[in-house]
Formats: sequence, structure tokens, C-alpha cells
Amino acid sequence: MRTALFTTGLLLLSAVQAQTQTQAQTQAATLIQNVRVFDGEKMLTTRHVLINQGKIVNANFKGKITSDMQLVDGTGRSLLPGLIDAHVHAFQDQDLPLLFGVTTQIDMFSPVAAMQDMHQRRQKPNNPNNANSANGSDVFSAGILATAPKGHGTEYGMEIETLTKPEQAQAWVDRRIAEGSHFIKIVMEQGGIGFHFNSLDLATVQALIKASHARHKLAVVHISTYADAKAALAAGADGLVHLFNGTAITPAQIQELVQLAKTHHAFVIPTFSVLESIAGIKAKDVLADNNMLQLLGKNQLMPLNTTYGMEVKQELLNAPKQLTAALHQAKIAVLAGTDAGNRGTQYGISLHHELAALVQAGMSPSAALQAATSAPARAFQLKDRGRVQNGYKADLLLVDGDPSADISSTRRIVEIWKNGNIVSPLRTQKIQQVAEENSRKKSAIDLPADGRISLFSASKFASPFGYGWMASTDAPMGGKSAVELSAADADIAGQTSLMIKATINPGFAFPWAGVVFFPSSQPMQPADLSNANTLKFKVKGDGKSYNVGFTMQGSYIPLNQRFTAGAEWQEISLSFKQFKGLDASIVTMLSFNAGPDAGTYQLQIADVRLLKE
Repeated sequence: MRTALFTTGLLLLSAVQAQTQTQAQTQAATLIQNVRVFDGEKMLTTRHVLINQGKIVNANFKGKITSDMQLVDGTGRSLLPGLIDAHVHAFQDQDLPLLFGVTTQIDMFSPVAAMQDMHQRRQKPNNPNNANSANGSDVFSAGILATAPKGHGTEYGMEIETLTKPEQAQAWVDRRIAEGSHFIKIVMEQGGIGFHFNSLDLATVQALIKASHARHKLAVVHISTYADAKAALAAGADGLVHLFNGTAITPAQIQELVQLAKTHHAFVIPTFSVLESIAGIKAKDVLADNNMLQLLGKNQLMPLNTTYGMEVKQELLNAPKQLTAALHQAKIAVLAGTDAGNRGTQYGISLHHELAALVQAGMSPSAALQAATSAPARAFQLKDRGRVQNGYKADLLLVDGDPSADISSTRRIVEIWKNGNIVSPLRTQKIQQVAEENSRKKSAIDLPADGRISLFSASKFASPFGYGWMASTDAPMGGKSAVELSAADADIAGQTSLMIKATINPGFAFPWAGVVFFPSSQPMQPADLSNANTLKFKVKGDGKSYNVGFTMQGSYIPLNQRFTAGAEWQEISLSFKQFKGLDASIVTMLSFNAGPDAGTYQLQIADVRLLKE
């Protein structure tokens, strides 16, 4: 799935430092009393659970309570293993997962240096300077993925070692293992409407799976179609890291995939959170939960509140729901994974929505809980977590109610433990930070009386505020498109217009070239444009279609609207509401771009205005 731009700097964990969390682990034992226990497989009767020195000492304690024990009341509550999100891209906002009880994440694609940093932090849990010791979730990563030249994964502006033939597979896998990849991820993806990816051929996929197994590593496959799912399972993949959207799937197709998964003992991660986003569906359950939202800053809320699909198409979930139900009924391991890092998702909080989506797809609440605890631990061979059992890590989640009866109870968080340390001080601190951010007096930019932000002349492309206007192409992402800007004839209002001559060339998966306006004093910094609710501009051009879009803090993907530039000047008016998910208070960029179709383009724009109407 498409994710925001991977940036090594963003991959550094940004966990806050709470004094109570940096103490050495010399705390007294903690006894959680009179609590229902979901042990990773089933809900058990009320009992006491003793934890100490970062481990579960006794999952059914019946001994004497001593004065040095820290007692936690579990009456009416349920204790779960720390949740595991089996599909994320952990490149930013890594303060969030643990705050929602997600103590482990399976990262499906990261640069090598970032992966190594994640793994180093995880392997030193008792270091007081280690953010993962208490302030972050553990991350297990695939590192670099296996893909074809110009394939999915190459579009993020980072160097990827690609493959073109089966003979390269073993050496490629061995290099990933040497770098520290916990498992091998393989991409089978041709793209979708409006964009195309090259995909690995089946022989190379088969060779990669065989090479991974030769080194005792899991091989998981990204797919987005029935045909690729069938091919990957038949090739012996250990797991599918997505299912696929579709309005219908035949019983024969379902049976074929179920049988292949059963034959090869494969697991499946449906990733409903991102499939829903593609279908234009928001996670309304968590978006309506103020107790959850109080942990999200404005820029962290934005990805969750923004979908890939511009129109709601509920019917696209028919195929993955039916297939998930059939896989579960056939006792195929179904894992809970969100693909967090994409539009429509956010780390931690989305896993609670994913659990509800699995239940809606036909799984019982207990089965959904297994999908986020013991099942991913077993699938990814994580032998010290995912269960409430003697000797396991004291990564735990305490919630009000019984999530084996009502899955939404996972959102009623009372306490979280990571390596035996309580997380509530971090949650309190984050809630206070978000509240302070939300209470700050708005500093919306005072727009010009006429709203005009384009002060074009023969000598410069000026603006009344912000960093201003400049050329933009896909070159930073490895693309080969080009653009030339110049002052042009006056528009119908007598103003100088900006001539944009663009050449869109293949090279980047979503090629573009055009012009951008940065409303803040520095590029890609947020500006508050909430004094406006309408964008107006005049255009003339070659009759082709173009994109105009706003980009917000926390994302590098603009919210676009298409328009056509005809031979005569016309005014285009767009309400901010047409840019689905736009938060005008954190805009980093306004762009006018040609693409993604290859070719030459010629567009004139003038009289660009931000207005309150």
C-alpha cells in the first residue's frame, strides 16, 4: 500500500521522557487482583496475576499477599497480553502505539539504518536511555523489501536493491539477513487505476521464498489481487500481508485460497483498516471515541481522518470480508494488522478499529483478540510475548469490561505495562500535551482583503505571505519529470499569469511536475489557513487534466482535485470540503501539477485566491 515518504530522521522514535519511566527496574512486584484474564487464546475466570522484573511471575497467583507488593484492582476488568500490530510502517509518530496498548509492531518496510536502530532498541530493554524500555513498542522489521525495478516500494525516494531474475534471489536474501531483517517481504503488485508498478515475476517470487526458507526465515508476500494471492500461496509463502478489495468473490475462488493457505500452513493479515481507506471509509468507531482521540495531536489525527478513496464504496469490502470469514472458519491463522502509516490509519489506535473490523467480518471477539496477541506472536516466531503465561514478558493491557463479549472494550484502557513498567504517566503527559495544543489561541493567517496569493510579475512570482511560489517535480523521488516556469500573458482580469510547461516522464510511480505555494515562512512547515474555506483560480491551457491539491503536516501526499484547462480562460472555485479530510489549520503546501500520464503539458494559472465564502 502507498505510504507517506520514508525519511530516516522521522524513523527515530520520538517518545517523551517521563521521570517515572526512566527509573531502574528495581520496583516491587505488582499483583493485579481479581481480574479476568485473556491468556492469548481464551478468557479465563477471575484470578490474580503477579509480575516482577519485567516478567509474568505467576499467571494464577494463589500465594500470600505481602506488604511490598503493588496492588492493582482488576474487579470488573480484563487483563490481556500487550497487543501486536502485525502490519505497520513505523516511520513516524512512534510515541503513539504503546499509549494504545500496542506493545509490539511488525514493520513491513524500513531503510536499513532505521531497522537496525529499531532492533537495537528492542534488544536492550533495560537501558534507561532506551526509549523502547518503557516509552515505545518493540519493533520487528523486514527492512528492505523484495521488488522489481520501478516496482512498489521504489516510489519513496530511497535506494532499493531490486531483482529481475530468480538467480539473484539467494544472494539478495542473504544480504537482507546480514543487515538484520527479521523476515523477508516480497512484493507482487501491478498497481491500480491511474498508476502502474512493475512486479516481480512468479519465478523470482518462488526463488525468493525458497531462498528465505533455506535460511530459516519467513517469507511474506504483498498482494492486491486474487490472482497474485493464489500465486503467492501456491509458491509456498508463509503469509499474505494483505487481502484485496472486490465487490464479489466466487465460492470456488474462496475455497481455492483457503485450501492453498491450509496446505502451506500460511497466515493472512487482511489489513481492513487500509482496505477501508481505499474504499473511502473512515474508522468512525475510534473517530467518535473522545477517550481515544485525546491522545492524538492535530497532525496525528489528520492521517486517521483522511482516506485514499474519495467516495464511499462499501461494496468493495465484500470480497475481503467473505474471504476472512472463510479463512477463520477453516482455522487458517488470521492476524490483526493495520498498515499504519497510510491514510485512514494511525499507529496504535487503528488496531482497536481493526479488531472491530475482524469481528464485523465474521470472527468472534475472542478470535479477534487472538489475532492481535498469540496468533501474530506464533506466526512471527516471537516466543516471549502474546500470552499471559508464566515467564512471558510483562507486556500487558488492562481494560474495563470484557472484550471477549464486546470487542470495543479494548478501547476502555485502564493501564498498560511495558516490560513491567506502567505506561499511565506517559498517557497522562500526552493527554495534557494534546489538550494544551488544542487550547492554544488560533493564529490563523490574516489573508489579503481580496484573498489573492498570486502576485505574479515578469520579474518574480511573489505572494503576500509565506515562503512563496516555486517549481516542483518528482526529481527528489528519483523521477525524471521537468518543468519550466515563466511569466505569461495577462488573464481575463488583466493580471500577469504564470506559464507552466511540464514534461512528465516515467521514472517515479506517480510522476508530477508543476508549481507549489508554501504558505509558511519555511517550506513544508504548517500554516493556519482556516480564515479561508474556498480556493479560486483562473486557468487556461492545452485541454488536458491537472491536479490542484493541499498537503498537510504529517503527510507528503496531497489531497487533490482534478480540473481541465481549456483553450479559454475560466475561473475554478473549489470548496475546502471538496478536499476530503482537509484540516486548513495545518496546511504545508498548495500545488498545481501535471501528471501522472507521460507527455508534455502547458498550463497558465492566475488570480489564485483563498477566500471565506
